[in-house]
Amino acid sequence: MVVLGLILLIIGLIAKISILTTIGAILLVVGLVLNLVPMGGNTRRVW
Repeated sequence: MVVLGLILLIIGLIAKISILTTIGAILLVVGLVLNLVPMGGNTRRVW
């Protein structure tokens, strides 16, 4: 999700399409939050 958000953000900035930039930024933030929050009660992150 982070990679997809980053790709959409870059494409939106290059092509000057504001909706792609907005969606890319939202996906990037959500992906980073989901990556940092431990899921399923497991406090130890497995990389």
